[in-house]
Amino acid sequence: MGRLDIAVAGCGPAGLAVAALLHRDGHRVTLFERFDAPKPVGSGLMIQPTGQAVLRALGLEERLLAAGSRVGRLFGRAGERGPVVLDVRYAALGARGGFGVGIHRASLFAILHDAVREAGVPVETGRPIAASRIDGARRWLRFEDGGEAGPFDLVVDTLGARTPLAPPTGRALAYGALWASLDWPEGAGFDAAALEQRYHRASVMAGVLPIGTPPGRSAPQAAFFWSLRADRLEQWRAAGLAPWKAEVLRLWPLLAPLLDQIEVPEQLTFARYAHRTLPAPAEPAMIHLGDAWHSASPQLGQGANMALVDAFALALALRTTAGVNAAIERAIALRRRHVLLYQWLTALFTPVYQSDSRVLPFVRDRMVGPLSRLWPATRIQAAMVSGLIGDPLGPLGL
Repeated sequence: MGRLDIAVAGCGPAGLAVAALLHRDGHRVTLFERFDAPKPVGSGLMIQPTGQAVLRALGLEERLLAAGSRVGRLFGRAGERGPVVLDVRYAALGARGGFGVGIHRASLFAILHDAVREAGVPVETGRPIAASRIDGARRWLRFEDGGEAGPFDLVVDTLGARTPLAPPTGRALAYGALWASLDWPEGAGFDAAALEQRYHRASVMAGVLPIGTPPGRSAPQAAFFWSLRADRLEQWRAAGLAPWKAEVLRLWPLLAPLLDQIEVPEQLTFARYAHRTLPAPAEPAMIHLGDAWHSASPQLGQGANMALVDAFALALALRTTAGVNAAIERAIALRRRHVLLYQWLTALFTPVYQSDSRVLPFVRDRMVGPLSRLWPATRIQAAMVSGLIGDPLGPLGL
């Protein structure tokens, strides 16, 4: 396809990755960001083999590995010394399985933002987007101040689950999570190559993920998270840190050196989650990628990875398909099966780990947990966590 004028809305992982990929293919790309300076939001996440494949294609894999921590295992118990509920090892997939990379969102942002800046892709900041409009075969962006930019041959929407460029859909999830980035507690007994979790029923979950050394830090950090119902957030704030810390330590005493670093509630960020799948992610001269198309709870840890693979699928489709709208449809077709599969899997498993149910965690702890440690469940779980179920990389040549 010839050189296109492309607007990318949003400077998250999907927006930065797609901008870098499309610029490399010779298109004129402009990034639009609502904040005066692009910045990441949140604490830690895991880049799975799927996301790693896209970063490898961008020549950014070495930067990823240098900034993050290799994770070979996901391990969880019901309580401090209760039954094993989760024991997933990437090694169950053999050499194909690889590993996860725990990384701070600021580190991933810096890697992708540096790549965009080094490529010379223009970024217009302080431009909150309100809507778009079609003009013949091309599309304009409209900003909150009433100004416009365009026309563009293609608008790529990566503005997340609350994007103003698509109609609202889906449902908010009852449970969110408190997150904090803290210094890694050397000698405390945590596995520096594992995501570790502890559960009380399905209503309480605590986790510790190694995330490497973020920008501006001199030592490795951990992402600590604690599940919390969104409607209990104000109650948590009003109660203060002391009773909450006592509750956390009752579940998992090993967390003491991490909790000691939390002195004020502002050190914790509350993340809200929604389960949504946009019915029509392709429109004339516009495509919705990442959470703007599909969002879910972070239970399977696929959000950023799905967004990165979406970005690569669009670049591939534009490279190999004649016509912008045909390429958009092709990009959606390349991703639809994998997206719907993981939306379904996430919806299925989230209540088992984050809900008010008492029956589901009982079944999980007494039956599913022990059975999941046996073959072939070990391999199935590893494939699910790695994002490789459904062979998302094969059709993309990754």
